Amino acid sequence: MKLATIGGIMRIQIILLISLLAIFSCKTNHKKSEQTMSDSKHSTKIIKQTTEALLMGTSKAICYSGFRSGQHPDRGDGAKNPSYEEVLEDLNIITKEQGFHLIRVYDSGENSELILKVIKDNNIDIKVMLGIWLQAELSNHETCSWLTEPIPEKELAENKQLNLLEIEKAIVLSKTYNDIVVAINVGNEALVDWNDHRVATDTIISYVNRVKESVDQLVTVADNYKWWADHGTELAKAVDFVSIHIYPVWEGQDINNGLNYSIENYKEVRKTLPNSRVVITEAGWPSIASEFGERASEEKQQQYFQEFMQWSKEMNITTFWFEAFDEDWKGETNDMMGAEKHWGLYTVDRKPKKVMQ
Repeated sequence: MKLATIGGIMRIQIILLISLLAIFSCKTNHKKSEQTMSDSKHSTKIIKQTTEALLMGTSKAICYSGFRSGQHPDRGDGAKNPSYEEVLEDLNIITKEQGFHLIRVYDSGENSELILKVIKDNNIDIKVMLGIWLQAELSNHETCSWLTEPIPEKELAENKQLNLLEIEKAIVLSKTYNDIVVAINVGNEALVDWNDHRVATDTIISYVNRVKESVDQLVTVADNYKWWADHGTELAKAVDFVSIHIYPVWEGQDINNGLNYSIENYKEVRKTLPNSRVVITEAGWPSIASEFGERASEEKQQQYFQEFMQWSKEMNITTFWFEAFDEDWKGETNDMMGAEKHWGLYTVDRKPKKVMQ
């Protein structure tokens, strides 16, 4: 009897202990769940903008140049630009097949002027972020891998005059096509230390102020997210909104971490510039890339496009996908599989990739 009683008591104690452990585990898991939800809400609060932060009320935009095989910007012996009919075909594809009504162009030269004219002539439902292409005013030969020697001072001085002329062209185009141009971008990746057309931050701020004094449109500067996170405080005060570029594949990421890595990039900028209006002026994934091997494919491009554009929509962030069409003039001439040639939603001969099928 005594042994049976002791055994019964032990069984009761064990049951009570298991019950207490279960209750403790449930409370712990509940607290972890609450903490996860709290962290998620805090993360969303940091990232999410109001709808007023969207350009033209849309999260969906695209970069467009339009150069086809055999065409290219001025390489020293003149540009070979797309024709009026080719630009019209492209803009119809962009609006009717790709579904974009906000595009970004990179300069204020003849090609960009033609794009604006085609839009106006044909009453196409597209608004434009106009570019101002800045050429090198600083010799970045020590940190740019493809500059093998210093840029001569005479060339830098000539570039300065070309940049001032480009600014004036942008001001004229913005006024002429005031109903189409909604924003002006001063310089593209001209601040990072790895590029070949570097311009001093103070100089770009002065250019931003010059443009803002002359036009009604919003004015910005587009550069890599890391530059904005590390150095962007003063420039952010000058622009109407901050424009960042995000490319996880260039930083060694594969598709399964593509979106998460991109969100961390964005949060890094937000940490430095918590009160700035942010637009993503370039984000993309190549369909082919000799540099990335299996990390580049049409399937992975499709996945990143769908995930990133959905996230941008939910967070009220206007995102310019890079880009509408492949451009085979870019990158190494002898490497037709190079990443620079294969970021488009369509091939260079205007055939839709998997993401658009």
